[in-house]
Amino acid sequence: MTIQRNASLFPYNTFGIDAKATLLAEFTSVEELRELLQNPEVKALPLLILGGGSNVLLTQDVQAAVLLNRIKGISQTEETDGKHVLVTSGSGETWHELVLYTLEHDLGGIENLSLIPGTVGAAPLQNIGAYGVELKDTFHSLEALEIATGELVSFNREQCGFGYRESVFKREAKGKYIVTSVTLRLTKEHTFNTSYGAIQDTLAQQQVKELSLKAISEAVCHIRRSKLPDPAKIGNAGSFFKNPEIPLAQFEILKAQYPGIPGYPVSPETVKVPAGWLIEQCGWKGKVLGKHGVHKDQALVLVNYGGATGNEVKALAYEIIQSVEEKFGIRLTPEVNII
Repeated sequence: MTIQRNASLFPYNTFGIDAKATLLAEFTSVEELRELLQNPEVKALPLLILGGGSNVLLTQDVQAAVLLNRIKGISQTEETDGKHVLVTSGSGETWHELVLYTLEHDLGGIENLSLIPGTVGAAPLQNIGAYGVELKDTFHSLEALEIATGELVSFNREQCGFGYRESVFKREAKGKYIVTSVTLRLTKEHTFNTSYGAIQDTLAQQQVKELSLKAISEAVCHIRRSKLPDPAKIGNAGSFFKNPEIPLAQFEILKAQYPGIPGYPVSPETVKVPAGWLIEQCGWKGKVLGKHGVHKDQALVLVNYGGATGNEVKALAYEIIQSVEEKFGIRLTPEVNII
């Protein structure tokens, strides 16, 4: 096991920010993780766990021990009802590789979450979601190493406290556990979710006559590739902001002022408003500021065209937050972890 010192994190974050870490190491098993956590150099520093680095903006050198999660492996166990299968994945697996595994084995439930960047271990932390589906819909359990004791602890769905792009691991359990595996409960008899219009339109364009898990996954991949820049070509972390949820009364006032404002009921009293629409209305879409800016096709995505600093991207994010708040009275919240 190798520990690097003063190591560049450029290859390990999709924004392409060249910050340095005091220490850098990777682990491929629970045993290696325990060994690292007992290392005196590691114990003397704060910890930062990185998977795919697709949900982080580095604004400075990281005075911490950065541990790269590389725990792999996918297995399955059929439930006694004959209709469901439990699929367990190492937390260091790439999320989309897990999706591809489920398609190959004709297991349904996460096809709408195709092509979401990041690792399996990061998925429950922020309850990833897209196109009418969230991780919690198929989540069964996870195992995590408790940092203080080195013990493996199991969390069921209720214990994870899932919310919109959050979980207990972003609140009271933050920084206390490292996810080592995730188990999903997937279907052998499928119900397809094509409620989002973009999926229906894409399936029609692709002349899909018979719905299947693969067809829906391919439609979602097509939509995401057409709307979101490839981090391998343009530095970004996908959607930078959460879609805000506002009181129905506030939405109705805004609807009177801005008849075109879209909104989706979350509850009888709450409406979700697309952050991308709000940002676009403030004139940010496609704006280029030197080496960084807002993507031309998706206002939710902040980009690094090469050589931008994390602080420049952060400053842009807060300018956007301020302008949306001034125009609409809605304060956006970053989805990306700013470090």
